[in-house]
Amino acid sequence: MQERLTIKTEPKAIFSEYEQGNTYKASVGKLGLFEQTKMNERFFVGDQWYGAQCGNERPLVRQNIIKRIGEFKMASVGAAPVTVNYTADGIPNTNDIKKQGEEVRAQMMGADWQAPKAQPDPVEVSIITEALSGYQKICAERVKFDVKNEQLLRNAYISGTGIAYTYWDDDIDTGLYADEGRTQKIKGDIAFEILDIENVIFGDPNNDDVQSQPYILISQRLDVESVRREAKRNRLSADDILPDGATQYNSGDRGEQEPTDSRRVTVITKLYKEWDKDGSAFKVMAVKVTEKATVRKPWNIGLTMYPIAKFCWERRRSSAYGDSEITYLIPNQIAINRMVTAECWSAITVGMPKMIVNGNIIDETTRITNDPGQIIRVYGTAEDPAPSAISYVAPPYVAAQYQNIVNDIINNTLSSSGANDAALGDIRPDNAAAIIQMREAALQPMQVYQNRYYAFVEEVARIWADFWINKYGNRSLKIETRNGAEYMPFDAERYKNLVLTARVDVGASTLWSESVVISTLDGLLSAQIITPEQYLERMPKGIIPRLTELIEDIKQQNEQAATMQGEQDDTMRQFAEQYPQEYAQFAQLPPEEQQMMMQQIMGGGAV
Repeated sequence: MQERLTIKTEPKAIFSEYEQGNTYKASVGKLGLFEQTKMNERFFVGDQWYGAQCGNERPLVRQNIIKRIGEFKMASVGAAPVTVNYTADGIPNTNDIKKQGEEVRAQMMGADWQAPKAQPDPVEVSIITEALSGYQKICAERVKFDVKNEQLLRNAYISGTGIAYTYWDDDIDTGLYADEGRTQKIKGDIAFEILDIENVIFGDPNNDDVQSQPYILISQRLDVESVRREAKRNRLSADDILPDGATQYNSGDRGEQEPTDSRRVTVITKLYKEWDKDGSAFKVMAVKVTEKATVRKPWNIGLTMYPIAKFCWERRRSSAYGDSEITYLIPNQIAINRMVTAECWSAITVGMPKMIVNGNIIDETTRITNDPGQIIRVYGTAEDPAPSAISYVAPPYVAAQYQNIVNDIINNTLSSSGANDAALGDIRPDNAAAIIQMREAALQPMQVYQNRYYAFVEEVARIWADFWINKYGNRSLKIETRNGAEYMPFDAERYKNLVLTARVDVGASTLWSESVVISTLDGLLSAQIITPEQYLERMPKGIIPRLTELIEDIKQQNEQAATMQGEQDDTMRQFAEQYPQEYAQFAQLPPEEQQMMMQQIMGGGAV
């Protein structure tokens, strides 16, 4: 009861929580989450002299090791392909059950399939969980999961925390129909996006578990007119929905730079749990407001968990927000940039030193340039005019070990960050096996980040299953098989009591180049371990033009050869039955003569 009464859904109260959450985030660390993330992003992209009062007289050199470390680590974390497999807790799923499911699955795919009234048995559950595992791939392709994961990893590396948000979009056209006449469209499906941590506030900032948060706030800067239309669709007043110009909590430097004629307003979506009176069950609710108006009144989103998944790059104890490695690499990056700039400036002054001209000897009308062979007329005494008329400023001396210090800082920074030469591939490929062993050893520390990333993918998969079970109703699931696209009937109400769990299976990320992959496939084909079709299907993309057509041609040729072989076998069987003596003589002939006779028997056709 206490939990339910403390939930605030009024615009003013929600914006008070929004300000409090932002105040906390602004106090995290030395600069606060907002300013530190902006600085980290600038250093990552290369804007590393931002705010430095160095003038424009000398080149400001940057050697961006932060980006190299970050791109290497992000690629290492997200390189391996992952496959999601669903299972239902409390229900067996053995190989025997899977074999029994083959016949039932064929029945379910039939047009006249009627689900039994009884609760789904283990065989049916096994079929459905397998179908959901296949449908997860289709759903991931539709929402561009792999592409958006790059944004998630980048956000996590720069700000310390990556947030994935799944929500229901009623406007998505599924291409499915609720009736056989295809007149009633089925609309609505899940949408997926990556949020900046600046735009997400956790109700309990000291709790790392998303699902146990009292509430979560998601802020957006949206066009005023679109927000007003949404309020009117929800039968609410739009008079108090006005542009506010509040950009101080936007993500990134450019988030603060909205056009002067921008008509945007901050919209807060609050997710919270509404508990029943005895505190034994809850509903996940949401409400949408601006600072002065309600855009959508509290509604039940129909899920059993928050549709938010979080990936922290560096976890901090007693904190819902992660930490970024960039924050602690910036001092090294500044030192490297300063030293390389000084060294570069020293080389310039040695090659083009400053000239001192005696104005008493050289007339002001004489134009002095750096052109070689220039004749300079001087007037004065009969003494040698060169030393007294023109001289050069001695450039500053750079110690010989200066470059060694710069290289040491760079190498030590890369090595301590796990991005050494073996990991980055900056070593001579004299021994491929030794290089792979060294790289695998270098990548071992990345396993910690990878495990957290795989846990994040599993969390997203569970959230998607929550949507499918509670929001899909009665519709078909698209599944890609070897035979093409198939549709599995799915009655969500029938499986609401299932406790689905997701497991991520990780494929091996290859350390080999395309040439080594092709060489390996060549060996397998030569040893007849794989067929030509399998060989071509596993070729690196882009190597062979029109590869799909080539595979289809080979399959067609194999089908024709199989058909002709069948005809030949039938002919030989008839020949043996009708002319047993002649067939006995035929069987004793050499293979070449048998082939010639078979061509005559088959009418001259190729066998």
